[in-house]
Amino acid sequence: MSTLARICSTYCHGCGRGGDLIRFVELSLHLSFRESIARLQQELTPAPPTGLLDQATAFYQLQLERHPEAVYYLQRRGFRDPSLITELAIGYAPGGNLHRHLAARGYAFDPLWRAGLINRQGQDCFRRRVIVPLYQDGRIVNLYGRSIGAAFPHRFLPQSKGGLFAWNSVRAFSALILVEGLFDLAALWQSGFRNTTSALGAHLTTLQLSQLCEQPGRQVYIAFDQDANQAGQRASQTLARRLESAGLSARIVELPPGHDPSSYFAAGARAADFARCLDRAHSLHV
Repeated sequence: MSTLARICSTYCHGCGRGGDLIRFVELSLHLSFRESIARLQQELTPAPPTGLLDQATAFYQLQLERHPEAVYYLQRRGFRDPSLITELAIGYAPGGNLHRHLAARGYAFDPLWRAGLINRQGQDCFRRRVIVPLYQDGRIVNLYGRSIGAAFPHRFLPQSKGGLFAWNSVRAFSALILVEGLFDLAALWQSGFRNTTSALGAHLTTLQLSQLCEQPGRQVYIAFDQDANQAGQRASQTLARRLESAGLSARIVELPPGHDPSSYFAAGARAADFARCLDRAHSLHV
């Protein structure tokens, strides 16, 4: 990455700022230094062989019902509708046997390792994680893994996460609810708010912003985490400014302190409670 930074210097004649590629990503996408490096690593990693992620997803789906700890985790997180688990193609990575399964289907070691599915020892990188495939233009472009244990909660393959989650299902709506995580999205879909999508984080990529701008003037409700350290609230304000600059209408949804949409519903909230939060949503100018 340091070599890349040295050879890719940039300069903007409009604002008079210069720097390397990392600095450009920091300024243009409003990301931290670490987030910018992660974004560049994702964008520069070659796509895995055709069909590999489909095979991995199918394998993980088969494992879900075989492992009660994963089913219990989903239930504890508020998943009440089995059809939603099927619709989102949710699976589970128990660890230890993905390499053997894919090798039996003709996939060599190196493509699995380069894709980020296994490590150098052949072990499953998503071990003990609930898996959700991410689609773009009808094909799986990445996998999201949520730890059910003590490991770092979130994991993606080292490549682009694509556009907004389930975009083809929500792109026709003139008003959208934007959440950080896929568990937030699932909680809202399950409660009838099917106009919800996720940026898979608190920052929009250029592609994701262009998707929202397909309908000029679209109203976007930002329902991010209500963090004790105000991180989610600051991210909401930053994103609202960016959306308004792009000609969209942004409204910030305030949930009870300490909650995100997923935990709010898991704590007993109903659709009517969240609807009231939407009614009270405010713009930056209030």
